[in-house]
This record gives sequence, structure tokens and C-alpha cells, in this order.
Amino acid sequence: MQEGDVLIGLPSNGLHTNGYSLARRIILERMQLDWTDPFPGEEGETVADVMLRNHLSYLSTVKPFLKEPYLHAMAHITGGGLAGNLPRTLGGFGAKVRRSSVPSLNVFEQLVSAGEVEADEAWRAFNMGVGFVLAVNEASVDEAMSHLKASGAEAFLLGEVSEAVEGVSWLD
Repeated sequence: MQEGDVLIGLPSNGLHTNGYSLARRIILERMQLDWTDPFPGEEGETVADVMLRNHLSYLSTVKPFLKEPYLHAMAHITGGGLAGNLPRTLGGFGAKVRRSSVPSLNVFEQLVSAGEVEADEAWRAFNMGVGFVLAVNEASVDEAMSHLKASGAEAFLLGEVSEAVEGVSWLD
């Protein structure tokens, strides 16, 4: 791990294993929806469909990178979101993260809005669309992104490793 390593995000497709207690409370109490009701903004899907969407497996996407010398760390974003998972993999370094780089998912827009969840809390409780993070050497970012895109992954540049911050620092 080194200062300036680049964080590449792989998208989630929904809640995965993040924030079910908060999501359940928002859906039942604030949105006043039942499990069989249509989920707002999700064509033909019920609340149960959205809440129980299969968790993506990143194995086939990530496995080819395991022997690459430019791969310095990986983080599976589970309970605790980015702030709870990413720092544990960075060997004492922190992370500067651009929230605006993460592809928006309707499920999080709906939950955050209906639950009036503040941004920092939403990013702590939910994965907010980030399922997995790779930390790669800055000089190899283009190569890593090319390999990811060739494998069908919708990878995005999430941020960078930094000695100047502790934990996760939000850039926007």
C-alpha cells in the first residue's frame, strides 16, 4: 500500500448485506409499504424483490487480479459501508472517496429520501452502490480498468489512498 494508490469501485446491485434494519424501518414506517407492494421506481418489482435481490459475487471479476503486482488491497463492502470496511484493508492509510463517482441506484435514492437519512449516515449504513473496492498502483490504473471493463465489470474510479486522512474522508 502506498500514498496515491487509486481506489477502483465495482457496483452493487442493491442492499447486499448492508443496512437491512434501517431499510426495513424506512419501508414499513415511513413509506408505509408492505412486502408485496411495488417498490417506487422499480418497474415490476415488489418491495420484497428489491430487498432480497441476489447479492453479486465478485469472484470471477476479481480472481484474475490476485496475481497482479499492482493490486495492493481489496475490500468487500458489507455491513458498515465504505467507512467501516475500506480502512481495514489499507494498512494504516486512509482513503479519499468521491461519492459522486458512484453510480446512483434507485433503491438508495428512495430509502435516503423517505427516511430523511443524512449523507454520512447513509454511507455508513448502506453500501450506496459500491459492492467491492480494489486498491491499485496509480501507474497501473488504465491497465486495471481495461481488464475490468473487458471482463464486463462496470468499474469506476472511486478515490485514492492517502496518508493525510484517517479512515474515509469524503471529497464531495
